[in-house]
Amino acid sequence: MATERFHLAGIGGVGMSALAQALLDRGIPVSGSDRLLDSGDATDTLTRLRNQGVALYPQDGSGIAAGAARLVVSSAIEDDNADLVAARHGGIPTVHRAVQLAELAAGRKLIAVTGTCGKSSVTALLGWLLQEAGLDPSVVNGAGVVGWDAGGRVASVRRGAGGWMVIEADESDRSLMVFAPEHAIITNASADHFGRDEALALFDRFRARVTGVVIDGTGETDAPDGACAEGWNGCFTFDGTRFTVPLPGLHNIRNAWHAVRLARALEIPSPTLAAGLATFRGVERRMQRAGVCQGAVVVDDYAHNPEKLAAAWTTLAAGFSRIIAVWRPHGYGPLRKMMDDLETVFARVIRPTDRLLILPVYDMGGTADRSLTHETLVTRLAARGIPAQPVATLADAEAALRAAAAPGTALVTFGARDPGLPRLAARLGGEIR
Repeated sequence: MATERFHLAGIGGVGMSALAQALLDRGIPVSGSDRLLDSGDATDTLTRLRNQGVALYPQDGSGIAAGAARLVVSSAIEDDNADLVAARHGGIPTVHRAVQLAELAAGRKLIAVTGTCGKSSVTALLGWLLQEAGLDPSVVNGAGVVGWDAGGRVASVRRGAGGWMVIEADESDRSLMVFAPEHAIITNASADHFGRDEALALFDRFRARVTGVVIDGTGETDAPDGACAEGWNGCFTFDGTRFTVPLPGLHNIRNAWHAVRLARALEIPSPTLAAGLATFRGVERRMQRAGVCQGAVVVDDYAHNPEKLAAAWTTLAAGFSRIIAVWRPHGYGPLRKMMDDLETVFARVIRPTDRLLILPVYDMGGTADRSLTHETLVTRLAARGIPAQPVATLADAEAALRAAAAPGTALVTFGARDPGLPRLAARLGGEIR
């Protein structure tokens, strides 16, 4: 593998930071830029990368000028990005994140996990099961795994010496089609970045690229045998073995079921898998308990589309008499596409005792159409009698959550991209993150 420096634009994002860690694990020097750095926000992820020797630059092309041999970008990088412009002018090759990850996977037995919802959790669960079975897999995920951050690492990556590599493959930009895995899991298909029919068609094309076993949840409607969810745990039966799922909600029982079935296809004995699953400690920002605030339980979750929000809200409603949640839409385009479904879902799951606080759309610049805002959704929900209200800032949201804190209540932060959401949960829960 080359030892020339690779420069990652948007290195602070969940996908790019994971790739950066994976490149470092292969001995490749890495640099990067990020708009959060430009705004003076050195997140925990960026600090971890810097401490491992990653050179961080402003997103002004200077990281390219300093001698980068390759620029790696995601689909979020717009055509006028200064790093991209500098790479063009300097004749520096540019590759998509998925292409770079596929290059890293060359020579390994690849398992790809995709789907509209749950793919980060399933990737984490499968990687954990293979780890506990002694297969020592490499894993590149879209979310941190509790227990994989030792030594200051980015927790979304596991460095393994075994033959298997497990990755999360992104459907949102169709870059999953770069991979030709030996085995795959498709968790489900629903409207998010595009409509459900288009998602199903995409997964059909992806399925044709898989040479071995595909665990396909897109057409599954039944829960696994013996499924039960109580409190912060669940269970199911498979292959004559009872599995305990140390995560809340029916959706996590399904996630674990997907992972177990794929791992079983690798001929790992079911009792071994059951023992491994019972030790799983969770995924960062996936129904993650952040502490207690004045008797209320604080929960942080990445949910940002209707299906994820519905699953999380329904799970919490089973254990708490009141939910006070703040949610930030993660982009203007997704909010526009999901507006009708968001209204329907919130109207279905929010109880009269609950309250939803909606922050302005997370805006990192660019050329998005900003004519539709969070207040549009608030107005539509209010017209249906749903207890929702706009909040202007995270500070306003924090004040409202603290004022509502009481025993029997869940205070929840929902949303993708904005690093302020998990920080808010940490402050409310009394932790420093």
